[in-house]
Parts: sequence; structure tokens; C-alpha cells
Amino acid sequence: MSSRNFWITGLAFVGGLVLFIFFLILLGSFFLLKGRPVIHVGEKIGVVEIKGLISEADQVLKNLRYFARDSSVKAVVVRIDSPGGAVGASQEIYRELKRLAQKKPVVASMGSVAASGGLYVALGAQKILASPGTITGSIGVMIQIPNLSRLLEKVGVEATIIKSGPYKDTGSLFRPLTEEERKLLYQTIRDVYEQFVNAISESRGIPPEKIRKFADGRVFTGKQAKEWGLIDGFGNLEDAIELAAQMAGLSKPPQVVYPPQEKFWLHWLAKNDLGSQLAILFAPFYLLQWP
Repeated sequence: MSSRNFWITGLAFVGGLVLFIFFLILLGSFFLLKGRPVIHVGEKIGVVEIKGLISEADQVLKNLRYFARDSSVKAVVVRIDSPGGAVGASQEIYRELKRLAQKKPVVASMGSVAASGGLYVALGAQKILASPGTITGSIGVMIQIPNLSRLLEKVGVEATIIKSGPYKDTGSLFRPLTEEERKLLYQTIRDVYEQFVNAISESRGIPPEKIRKFADGRVFTGKQAKEWGLIDGFGNLEDAIELAAQMAGLSKPPQVVYPPQEKFWLHWLAKNDLGSQLAILFAPFYLLQWP
């Protein structure tokens, strides 16, 4: 092969490779940046699960927005089995459910446990169902700050703290809280507590003064929650799906669908700057993971 033919062949190969990569980028951008494709086949009820400790809201928000975009999903059921978790994450999901409820019916289905942040999330739904024995409640906020100062003193550990303000090291393991710090933290907790009470009042139509009678941190059963007006009725997940279908005005049993599941390694890649570029290049493999 002559030198000229060699360079022509090489340039053709490189050009083809560039076009192929460009095609992958376009394909990946469509699916990963614009969202998953929406398939309009029949009427559906979407189910989003919230299980375990609520530490972050990203995936749940992504699932809710996925169903919000899909016009074939006529209603959404949120299945909650959680003892609660972070305040901010619970509030994010609550607000997203309220936003979704403006577009289509939303029903919350409480599992074995839906307490504290789990209850907060459920308040975003238009209707809430639970079993009589569901553990819920635990309405309140707390901060736990361990004090290891006496233990560290025994083993000879000291800490030198240089701070920009008097409260910057509040909650330090190396010393007990001062009385002033206790007051400040209590004010913070009280503010978040009132946000919880207001969310219950707005969602369930219960006067705040009535809510404070049982919003003292105690847990109670689904039966007690019904008496307090926190839930609308008793039922399992199937009952919640049926109720959602009725609220959506569906005349025949709908198809029940769940959000597409991402493979762990692809989810990790998508959350990193370099990984997100690789995820785009591997778009065709990504598509194979969808149900």
C-alpha cells in the first residue's frame, strides 16, 4: 500500500470514528440530558417507592418527575416504608408531590412504618391510606450531640479550637454545650417543628392547636392516625392503586408501572463530571437496562 493510500485509509477511519462518537453523544444527550423516552401505551398508574431512611431526595425526585412527564401515567401512588430521616430531604419530596398533585392524582400508601419524615412525605399526596397497624406519627424534630469530653480527657486527648464566632463549634465532641447554645439549638428545632405542624395543617385541614395535642414525638398506629385525621382510610398498596385509578377517572384496570431502574455503576458515572461524559458515550448500553 502506498503512503498516499495509507493516509487516505487512516483519515477515513478517523473520520468514521468521529462520526460514530458524535452519533453516540447526540443519542446520549437525548436520553440522559433530556430525560428518558416516554412510551404512550395504554393508561397507567405509576408507583414510586420510598424505603428505609430518607437521607437524600435526588432519586425519588427524579422518579416523580419521570411520571410527571409521561402523559400515559394518569395517577401516581407513593409507597412509603420509612422511619423518617433528614428534614430537608423529606421536605423536598413533599414539595415535589404537591407540585405533581397539581397535574394528576397522587395517593400515599403507608407500609409497615411511615413515621416522622415518612409522614411528612405522605402529606404531599391528595389522599393517604394506611393499615390499622401501620406505625406512624413521631411528629417532631431532634438533634443528638454526643459529648466525649470526659472520655477524651481520660485518654489525654485535647483539642485547640480556633473559631470565627462564638457559636461556630456548637456541638463539638470535645466539650459540653453551653446554656446559650442549648437555647439557640432549641429555637432551630422549634422552627422546624412549626414547619411540620403547618404542613400537617395545610395538607389535612387540621387546626394547628389540635395538631399540637398529639404532635409531641409519640408514635401511634394507623387506626389512631385515622382518628386524628392524618389519613383518609385503611388499605394496602392495591387499595391505593385502585383509589388512584378512581380519582383519575379510569374506566378499566390500569397498567401498574414502576420507574426504570439504573444500574449502580451507570448511576455512579452520571454523578461525576468525568463519569457523566462516559455515561453519554455508553448510551446504547444504558438503554438496554430499561424495562
